[in-house]
Amino acid sequence: MGMWNEVVSMFLNTLTPKFYVALTGTSSLISGLILIFEWWYFRKYGTSFIEQVSVSHLRPLLGGVDNSSPTNSNSSNGDADSNRQSVSECKVWRNPLNLFRGAEYNRYTWVTGREPLTYYDMNLSAQDHQTFFTCDSDHLRPADAIMQKAWRERNPQARISAAHESLELEDCATASILLAEEEATTIVEAEKLFKQALKTGEGCYRRSQQLQHHGAQYEAQHRRDTNVLVYIKRRLAMCSRKLGRTREAVKMLRDLMKEFPLLSMFNIHENLLESLLELQNYADVQAVLAKYDDISLPKSATICYTAALLKARAVSDKFSPEAASRRGLSTAEMNAVEAIHRAVEFNPHVPKYLLEMKSLILPPEHILKRGDSEAIAYAFFHLQHWKRVEGALNLLHCTWEGTFRMIPYPLEKGHLFYPYPICTETADRELLPMFHEVSVYPKKELPFFILFTAGLCSFTAMLALLTHQFPELMGVFAKAFLSTLFAPLNFIMEKVESILPSSLWHQLTRI
Repeated sequence: MGMWNEVVSMFLNTLTPKFYVALTGTSSLISGLILIFEWWYFRKYGTSFIEQVSVSHLRPLLGGVDNSSPTNSNSSNGDADSNRQSVSECKVWRNPLNLFRGAEYNRYTWVTGREPLTYYDMNLSAQDHQTFFTCDSDHLRPADAIMQKAWRERNPQARISAAHESLELEDCATASILLAEEEATTIVEAEKLFKQALKTGEGCYRRSQQLQHHGAQYEAQHRRDTNVLVYIKRRLAMCSRKLGRTREAVKMLRDLMKEFPLLSMFNIHENLLESLLELQNYADVQAVLAKYDDISLPKSATICYTAALLKARAVSDKFSPEAASRRGLSTAEMNAVEAIHRAVEFNPHVPKYLLEMKSLILPPEHILKRGDSEAIAYAFFHLQHWKRVEGALNLLHCTWEGTFRMIPYPLEKGHLFYPYPICTETADRELLPMFHEVSVYPKKELPFFILFTAGLCSFTAMLALLTHQFPELMGVFAKAFLSTLFAPLNFIMEKVESILPSSLWHQLTRI
């Protein structure tokens, strides 16, 4: 062989077992440190550090161009920033079935010592109260002026004291609302206070209705009095539902929807659907869905999963996965499965609560559509309705995971609905208490570099252990591996040496 082969063989022969032990041990240590750093960075920022550096810094140096990035000037950058801000801000909705603070949320705190509501959630409620229950002319009436300050109070006892002070001056509907929500310790007490608020609220509504066209101030008063009246009637219907007078609750909700048909933003139909399901009046449930499960109206977990429940009800009592796999799905079963897929794509967090794979907590006062908070709020009230339909939960259990195979990759893309919002996890963590483990979808997949580093770390650690235990044997294997690795290079060098003149080759080797 030539000089190159002599150099390689001399190098391999001089390597001792200690060298292989040191080499594999050092490699294992370095790859382990890289794995730990990569995992920490992924857990904190949701992306691979190596991948991010490669895309952000190395790719431009190598001439790579990101076609999706704007090539224009400051205006396009400004548009991108505004789009990013709009994506990061998720709209939260008032929970249509939110519980009573005094009679339900506080009772939970007394029993468990845990706070079921977050500060962020209660702050959103305070903003709602100021929007719906106050107006600019409240300073003209002493009782309303006190309540205007009461809704801004953070301390519950201060709010309750202010409400009592307001009632001492005159009958005030919003003061009775506050006491019914926060001071009443039972639903019976809350209902009594809401009935008291209803008498005052109806009088204020009739007076402001006659004056609403006399100026902007009167229009604002009428808007406020309308909001107060709708809120009182809805909560009274909810009191009836909680006290077992479900038919009465259904009548009150239907009358309320007829009296104020334009206030669909309050989602009163979701209260109606829940009450009708309790009565097992599935024909009326279907009629309500036909009106509100419309392409032009915003969807919700209640709409999508109630539609799935009704479709499942038609086939679930006789459904068997073994029989379905043999003969295939019938038309009715296919419709039920498609409805379940639609519901799961809209909110993928719900099935684990309905199937009791994850523990329920008290629902928050605000929910995020398609988020874990909405799933909790839905399952908290509707789990019993699914259990009542024989086989419905079994059908859900057999089919819900198939939804994720139908949605295009990556999972953020949509199939039947718009793409899944990427901000839901952040908003849900603000809405849900600390003791609850927030359900996350889509699950963050481990980047390639973390998997690669984990494999490399495990492989080098195994080599280090084997080399330490069997240094001579591993030395033989290492020499054989290096010889095989250098074999192509030796072959090329031999060919070059045979082609070039010996004098020229001698001069090149000397250089």
